[in-house]
Amino acid sequence: MPDKGKANAAVVALLARALGVPKSAVSVSSGETSRFKTLSISGDGPALATGIEALG
Repeated sequence: MPDKGKANAAVVALLARALGVPKSAVSVSSGETSRFKTLSISGDGPALATGIEALG
C-alpha cells in the first residue's frame, strides 16, 4: 500500500541532515514510486562530494 510520499520525505530529510544542507536542497528526481531513487542535491559540489564520501 503506498505511503503517499512519506518514505521519500524521510529519505530526503535523512540525507539533508547527514550532509548539513536544508531539505529544500534535496529532491527525488526519479523513482518516486520505485525502491530505487535518483536524488538531486543543490549546493557546493566539492563540499557535497566530501560529505557523501564521509557517509560511505
